[in-house]
Parts: sequence; structure tokens; C-alpha cells
Amino acid sequence: MRLLLVEDDVMIGESVLDALRGEGYAVDWVRDGAVADSALRTEQYDLVLLDLGLPKMDGIAVLKALRTRRETTPVLIATARDAVSARIAGLDAGADDYVLKPYDLDELSARIRALLRRAAGRAEPVFSYGRISLNPATHEALLDGEPVALSQREWAVLEALIARPGMILSRAQLEEKLYSWKDEISSNAVEVYVHSLRKKLGPDLIRNIRGMGYMIAKEPAPASPSRDGGGDGRHTPEADSVEDGGDSGDGGGDGGGD
Repeated sequence: MRLLLVEDDVMIGESVLDALRGEGYAVDWVRDGAVADSALRTEQYDLVLLDLGLPKMDGIAVLKALRTRRETTPVLIATARDAVSARIAGLDAGADDYVLKPYDLDELSARIRALLRRAAGRAEPVFSYGRISLNPATHEALLDGEPVALSQREWAVLEALIARPGMILSRAQLEEKLYSWKDEISSNAVEVYVHSLRKKLGPDLIRNIRGMGYMIAKEPAPASPSRDGGGDGRHTPEADSVEDGGDSGDGGGDGGGD
């Protein structure tokens, strides 16, 4: 998931940035409202954490501009504990929720997860898909009830796809979920993560739609009688193909080691 952090206080911004990246989010941090407005016009974000007292363009103006464009990106506003009027103004301008300063980082994480669930049309806190379950609060992945070790970016790819079964996500769309502005992107990074996820969770889980991207089927396949080899052991051409004509997961890249 990719978030935009809008905060002009350097100390607060660095603290929140570290906390959110530690949770596995890709985060872009901007320090004034004008840059925030520009970023929201040109980039796609899953959520915005928006301070209201900003230089150049205040947070309410940024929020109103976003909603005037009919964009539904969840917005979590940050206000001081005693700024009741600011919270009301933010909610009336189109914010989805608010969090109080100074931040309780555990509460911040919980509110972000709740807004992302709501935006995805889910009420339940855990993703369940066939034999797989994902818990965003703990970053625990289970296959047939047994833990599966995933890197942060493997998790991010799987979460993006499993949250939208039946929807094709292009490589560029997946990269947007994985990387902030300052991250270096390997040319075959997505293919590497998909290859690794197939090895860990089954070769038929993530499908390639040639020339378009990747998807997880709208309905999970029937349960396999064996977990050996990460599935029923049958490799299909569809599972092993990738967007550019061959799964490059054995060829290196950044290897999903984040």
C-alpha cells in the first residue's frame, strides 16, 4: 500500500515515516500543502495522512481540492487534541477520520488499517482466500493454518492482488504499491516477487494475463490434497508465464529480500 504523508514538522514527520515504513507501507512525505496538492493530482495513493496547519496551502484547501475532483482516496486528518473545530471542519470537508497529535503510533496504524478496509469494501480485519489468510495487523500469512514467511514486498504484492480477486493489476500498478519516490525500482522486481510467492503459496495462485499484468482468480481453486511443493505440484504454462514472456524470478533483481 502506498501512502502520502503530509506533515511540515520535521521531527514528527520522521517519526511517522519510520513507523509507517516499518509497517510495510510505501510512503511519500511532503511538507507543504502545494506539493501535497500536486502529488495528489499526479500520483495514486491508497491513503493520505494530512496535517491541517501547512505552509503555502492549508490542509483543508488540499482536502477540498481532492474532493472537488471527485477522488475517493481515504484521508486521515491529524489535529491537536484540543482542536475540535479543526476536526469538524476536516470531516465536513471530506475527511474520513481523524487522529490526534501527539500521535499514538499504534492507534494511527489501527485507524489506517480500518480506513483501508473500508475503502476496499471489507468489514472483516483478515483477508481469507481459499487456503490462505492474511492479517494486516500482524503481517502474518497462513497457508492451511501454517505460517508462511514473506518479505515486506512479497506481502505487499500478495495483499494488493488478494484484496482485488478477479482484477488485473499491471506491473506499473503493483510497483506503485511497493515503492515511494525515493526507492530504486529494479526492472524485474515484480516478476521476482510473483515468482517467490508462487513457490511459497502454489504455482497456480497468481495468474499472468499476458501483456496486461497479474491477477488472482475471483474464486479460489478447490483445496489440494497435498502441500508438497507449495500446491499440487502441477505447473501450468499460465502459472509459469510472466508479462514479458518468461518468469525472471530466478534471474536476480532485488529478490524480495526487503
